[in-house]
Amino acid sequence: MKNVTRKRFFEMSILCLMVASSGRLFAQGTAKQSVKSIVEQPPGEPAAASHATPGTASEPQVRVGAGDLLEIRVFDTPELTQTTRISDLGDTSLNLIGRLHLGDLTPDEARDAIAHKLVDGHFLVNPQVSVLIQEYGTQGVSVLGEVQKPGVYSVLGNRSLLDVISQAGGTTMYAGSTVTVKRNSDSTLLTVPLTRNAKNTLTSDVRLQPGDKVFIPRASLVYVLGDVGRPGGFLMQNAGRMTVLQALALAGGQTRTASMDHTRLIHKTDSGYTDTQVSLKKIMNGHEPDTELQAEDILYIPNSVAKSLIYRTAPSIFQSASSAAIYGAIF
Repeated sequence: MKNVTRKRFFEMSILCLMVASSGRLFAQGTAKQSVKSIVEQPPGEPAAASHATPGTASEPQVRVGAGDLLEIRVFDTPELTQTTRISDLGDTSLNLIGRLHLGDLTPDEARDAIAHKLVDGHFLVNPQVSVLIQEYGTQGVSVLGEVQKPGVYSVLGNRSLLDVISQAGGTTMYAGSTVTVKRNSDSTLLTVPLTRNAKNTLTSDVRLQPGDKVFIPRASLVYVLGDVGRPGGFLMQNAGRMTVLQALALAGGQTRTASMDHTRLIHKTDSGYTDTQVSLKKIMNGHEPDTELQAEDILYIPNSVAKSLIYRTAPSIFQSASSAAIYGAIF
């Protein structure tokens, strides 16, 4: 009986040791897996899946530039408070620190740079520095061309092309259908449509960056001369497109003495001028397609000699006939 009891005790002891060993191996495996997950996780990101706000990483940040006026304050140290101007090289002179390069830094980066200098120079143990840009020398966007108030406008935060045009008072009646934006960062040129179609204009709106230049050109002209109601030059405001009949309508239409079959379309090319005959009568009757004009085209509608003779002599003939009728009635 004692042998059976000892044998059972021995078997139970072996079983407990095996269970304990398995538990330690499982715990070690779990710990290794946790460490592996932490190591493989990119720095600065939480272990759980998260989604950043779209577009925040690409938003331009305001940076200290040449000509900017900075107000620097140190908490509980009024003698270090000062207003300083950034030089063309991006440097400035600060109290106790001396010359320090702050160009191309954000206000937060400039604050940290000043605080480190104060600590490294053993001036303060834990300085609380604040940097405020009072005046911007290079952070504005230049708006030129056909706007009501051309000038330089500050771009702070998230500003788009339409925001800056609105600041400039909007476009004039002579503005073209496109806007050219020159990027300050890489000098690339962007062409943005600016039409009367609100949906297309809002969709093509772009975000501006500090130092960009915006130019709104004058709309192209088409000239209508000859026997028309109002000869002159007319703006191509419909997205830069205009046809012969549209130009004729803007010019007040043809007169009664106009030669409809001998209209001339004069177009300027790199090698000179081309002169093409256009039949207004066939276009108005729908026998020929309405010709689309190009910038600086000249539409000349000549005078018809036959029509002029008829309309010039008809009143005199009518007057003579009336006089003869009156004379016969009297006598």
